[in-house]
Amino acid sequence: MSAALDLLAELDDVGRDPRGGWSRPGFGDAVAAMQHWFTEHAEAIGLDVVRDRNGNLWAWWGEPARDAVVTGSHLDSVPGGGRLDGPLGVVSALVAVGRLRASGFRPRRPLAVVVFAEEEGSELGIACLGSRLATGAVDPAVVAGVPALAGAGADPDGVGRIGRFVELHVEQGRGLADLGAPIGLATRVLAHGRWRVRITGRGDHAGTTRMADRADPVVAAARVVLAIERAALAVDGARATVGRIEAIPGGTNVIASAVELTLDVRADTAHAVRGLVSRIEEAGALESARNGCGFAIERGSWSDEVVFDAALRDELDAVLGGVPALPTGAGHDAAVLAALVPAAMLFVRNPTGVSHAQEEDAADADIDAGVDALERVLRHLAA
Repeated sequence: MSAALDLLAELDDVGRDPRGGWSRPGFGDAVAAMQHWFTEHAEAIGLDVVRDRNGNLWAWWGEPARDAVVTGSHLDSVPGGGRLDGPLGVVSALVAVGRLRASGFRPRRPLAVVVFAEEEGSELGIACLGSRLATGAVDPAVVAGVPALAGAGADPDGVGRIGRFVELHVEQGRGLADLGAPIGLATRVLAHGRWRVRITGRGDHAGTTRMADRADPVVAAARVVLAIERAALAVDGARATVGRIEAIPGGTNVIASAVELTLDVRADTAHAVRGLVSRIEEAGALESARNGCGFAIERGSWSDEVVFDAALRDELDAVLGGVPALPTGAGHDAAVLAALVPAAMLFVRNPTGVSHAQEEDAADADIDAGVDALERVLRHLAA
């Protein structure tokens, strides 16, 4: 096997979920073990590893300085996620930089590999938390109760040193598979946000309360979920997803007093997302009222549409000899950094098109092609 495949194999049993896929929450034991693994491998190829106050790991080739060329991704995953979402970018970066060092290449700009913390937002509900904190896009007060992030905040000694950033990631869709191409470049990321919905009813006894006398928030939540689907289908290209539903207090023989659910909404533009959420809020309140329940919605995180730096993308396209360019509906740390520095994304073909699930995949040859492409890009940018 190639070096990249060997490194991925070392992570295969870390965070494997008996229910299927891999569950690697950002501040859990699995990610802690993977961060230790990253530090060992980065130091083995001669990089100096430091952890910033936002939980991000930086592995530097030489003295950290401004105008650095930086690559990397994340190691955490959603519950039951795929094995490549995040780790593929980290592994590819380690292998590509290791090859450059072994070849005798001497970068004229500082070069670093970064592992961003809590990209998926599976614990605090804020996607790309490490990069958002470091860039000042998120108020550090939101993580005041997280011991690992004491002193979190904007980090000029980390992201402030980036001159150009390139993230390699498995494609989360079938764009490259349909085009018959092993690698591609990202053009933009759809606008997207996350909301918390709470539907309040009246808790009661499951056996003594007549159906006609109930204010059951679970029934209301079912109506709301269907209303969300209808609203999203009415907007071309939009996506709306309820990923988590919790009945409170959650007893088998108890009519719930409240239901909390998460809502993820994405569309081509920020205007389209906000319009869709407004319609969802109106429909949700109406459907909840039909069951005598209250409805409230609160935004958790937000990302405007991001268009990646066209000049950098064209430059990398020329280095790679011409590859497909395509948009994505998935958020990434590269999109957060794009607000401050020229950023680009390399995608590796995913034949299933499935992501955030164990069916996510990439052929061995395509993984190696991604590493080769990243090595060429880093050699070009750092020279």
